[in-house]
Amino acid sequence: MKKAALHNLGCKVNAYETEAMQELLEKHGYEIVPFQEGADVMFNSALIYELAVLKMYAEPLLFAIDKDCQEYLEAKRLLKFLDYFLPMPSDGINQNSILREFIGGSCFNV
Repeated sequence: MKKAALHNLGCKVNAYETEAMQELLEKHGYEIVPFQEGADVMFNSALIYELAVLKMYAEPLLFAIDKDCQEYLEAKRLLKFLDYFLPMPSDGINQNSILREFIGGSCFNV
């Protein structure tokens, strides 16, 4: 049986995502183990730099939303939230990071 280790920082969103991932892995025959050293695969949903990287991609899209659009207020709310983060360039993100699935440059063919 293949083994998987899961890790998160413990916030509600990461905990929810990790629980969902665990259910999916168990459904596909994986045994969940507590430490990555004993695992065939490891999932870490705790990318603390994720929003700093995504900021560079999201802001131009959010700023482009017209005031007449129904999503305008949500875009403004998200822009205000992103103000709390300094932008981080994506060139330091590994090609096998799940973040690459959103920003491009992944080494996986899916």
